[in-house]
Parts: sequence; C-alpha cells; structure tokens
Amino acid sequence: MNREEILKRIRTIEIATKGLRRDLYSGQYKTAFKGRGMSFAEVRDYQYGDEIRTIDWNVTARYNTPYVKVFEEERELSVMVLVDVSASFYYGTDHHSKIEKAVEFLATIAFSALVNNDKTGAIFFSNDVECYIPPKKGREHILYMIDRLIAFNPVHKGTTLSAPLKALRQTQKKRAICFLVTDFVDESLNLDELYLTKKYHDLIGVKINDPSEKDLRIPAVYQVVNPETGKTQWVNGFSEFFKRAFKSNFLAHEEKVERDLKTRGIPLINLQTNASVIEPLTAFFNQRK
Repeated sequence: MNREEILKRIRTIEIATKGLRRDLYSGQYKTAFKGRGMSFAEVRDYQYGDEIRTIDWNVTARYNTPYVKVFEEERELSVMVLVDVSASFYYGTDHHSKIEKAVEFLATIAFSALVNNDKTGAIFFSNDVECYIPPKKGREHILYMIDRLIAFNPVHKGTTLSAPLKALRQTQKKRAICFLVTDFVDESLNLDELYLTKKYHDLIGVKINDPSEKDLRIPAVYQVVNPETGKTQWVNGFSEFFKRAFKSNFLAHEEKVERDLKTRGIPLINLQTNASVIEPLTAFFNQRK
C-alpha cells in the first residue's frame, strides 16, 4: 500500500469514527471510564447544607465570610492500545483482515479519547515489542498512530502476549486504560502476566477473529499454512466430521480464553473481521455503566 492509499485510508477512518464518537461513544466512553479521583476546582460562598470539612479556612479568614472548596473529577486519562502485529493478524477473508479491524478499533477508541481530553498511546507487538508510541493528545498524534499501524512492517512473525504486558507496566507508571487487541493464540502465555497487569491497570481484552477460523467454507481438499510457524496441515472441506471437529476446536479455544480472562477479572470484547466494532463496543460500554 503506497503513501497516497494510506492517507486516503486514514481519512476514511476518521470520517467514519466522527459519527461514532459524537452519537454513541462520547457519553458512554466517559461513563465507562471514570477519572482517577477528585481535584480542587474553585472556592464559592458557603451555602446551607455544605459540609463543614469542605470549608477553606484560609479564604474564610481572609474575607471574614465562609467559603467552601469545590472539587471536580480528574477526567484526564491515558488510554493504551496494545495491537498484535504477528503474521496471523494479517490473515482474513472476504477482503477483511484482523489488522484492518485493529486499525478501525484503534481509530474509534483514540478519537473517543480525544473528545474526552484523554491521551492515547500504542504498543505494537509480535514475539517482542515492535513499536512503542507514548500517549499524547491531539488529532495529529492519532493520525500518526493509525498511519504507523497501517504501514507497519513487523520484524517477527510469532505472538508473545507477555512482552507487551511487561512493557506496559514499565512505561505507564500511573493507572491507564489498556486494550489488548489480539486473537489470543499464544501457547506460551503466562496467565499470571494478565493478572499482574490487571492489578496496576484497567485491562480489557479485545479478541479479533475471522469467520473462516470457525467454519470451513471451501468444499475441497487443500493445504493450509500457519503464517507464524510455517507448519502445514491438510484440510478436508468435504468431510462433515472434519468440519465439526474444526469448529469444535475453535469454540473450545474461545471458551478457554473467556474463562481465563473472566477468572482474572478481565472483560473481553469479541470482534469479527467482517463486522463493525459498533455493537460489541456499545455492549461493553453499557456493561461498564
């Protein structure tokens, strides 16, 4: 994809997410993700019913009339989007890939954060952390992140979820909202890494799958290649037994991922390459109210 195509793609994503963040996400996003605490905003005249402990005694003494402190919620948050850029994430059918859905998700979340004056950053990972983008505010910063993800050329092919989680804890000293965007195909994953990250940050799993990973659609005998390991497997698209076993294995993996995350208090958003992010995000935001 050349530079002109990338810029056109970014513009399309921005236009699409404008409607989402205005009509759907700006209010729900703010409700779903609370600020870190309360900060001092101003003082005002004491009114009947105000708590005595809110009185600002210094101002009261200066003007010889009672004043109280007014606090407001600290809304500014840091949002980190951890995106899988392993070889399997460039897979997809019907002209849709997992990485394209990840771009759409990143854009939607980042522009929603921008409306609420929050910072957004990203970590792209495969076997290791491939790119770290510190959280910042501003439209140009968001377009830069989207640009990088669309044009990104990963060094490694495999997937290691522990690497971005460790990098997240090392780089984000304050509690942040963190979306882990992957297909959760990582045989080496230490589940304690998820739990440890959850203790310090608001961690949310975002699982992206393609419909062909669940149902075999091609009525033929053919060979498939694992893009991360290079291993091959023959597939019999004529056999109903093989297709049932194929689907059963996929569902078993899905159930395991959901169970592992749930027992560690980590919510999960399920996305499909051939569907919009709107409904799953709406459901997630509603659950967080």
